[in-house]
Amino acid sequence: MENTWIYRGQEPIKIKKYLQTLGMGHRMFNDIKNGAGEFQVDHRTVRPTTKILPNQPLTIKVVPEFPNPDVQPSHGTLEIVYEDANWLVVNKPAGLASIPGPTTGDDTLLNRVTGYLMDQDSPDQRPHLITRLDRFTSGLLLTAKHQVAVSMISQQVQQHRMVKEYQAIVEGGLEHDHGIIEEPIARVAGQAQREVSADGQFARTEYWVEERGDDWTLVRVRLHTGRTHQIRVHFSYLGHPLLGDHLYGGQTAQFDHQLLCASHIAFDDPFTLQHRDFTIELPAMFAQAMV
Repeated sequence: MENTWIYRGQEPIKIKKYLQTLGMGHRMFNDIKNGAGEFQVDHRTVRPTTKILPNQPLTIKVVPEFPNPDVQPSHGTLEIVYEDANWLVVNKPAGLASIPGPTTGDDTLLNRVTGYLMDQDSPDQRPHLITRLDRFTSGLLLTAKHQVAVSMISQQVQQHRMVKEYQAIVEGGLEHDHGIIEEPIARVAGQAQREVSADGQFARTEYWVEERGDDWTLVRVRLHTGRTHQIRVHFSYLGHPLLGDHLYGGQTAQFDHQLLCASHIAFDDPFTLQHRDFTIELPAMFAQAMV
């Protein structure tokens, strides 16, 4: 894997400090320094303590990652929304798990992306899911194609600067057109469910009403924290569970899983220094529900 940046600053800067401004973590820098790759300035291999001059190119080369032997490649369909040398944005269908687990078998999104990279003869064949979705939640999911991309995006993820928005249909009519739900979420002992509990972790969900029906509300939701089942738990707590959400009290007469879609994702690309912004249309079942 190889990436190059042109340093546009006005004063000389050490390689480590410059890469940190782009998002690279301390561990990744040390891995490269200790033999997992090399640093080049003006296409010459240099020491990691070297300073870059204004308008000089910095290149990092990192040894490729081989497939994870615990993740079998699958060749199922992938709906690719965007792809370059560093990122893969896909639209995950409801019913497909994000990662392998005890009940998922070997056909998850991670298995499919692994198979896709192998079919493409990609230099790196161990993808890393930056975002994940519940099995029956559809929508956009960001995958890093290599370990440097993981390191470069990690600060945006940890500091919640990556924008993740969902759309959902909840039961009944919400009182306000805009709201913020701040309630701690905890695991229910011995069960898959989560619940609002004083002993839980802080969770913050913001929503906007997009459309109202006689007995449903379409909402746009932005997560400010990333707790398991956060949207589902918070709206159930309000007394407005997601339509089709059997785990949290939603009606399942018409739909057998929650109507929840990760419809929008945005982040700052640390490789191109561009803002990436992706939005998809809602699945057909949303239109079926809003009649």
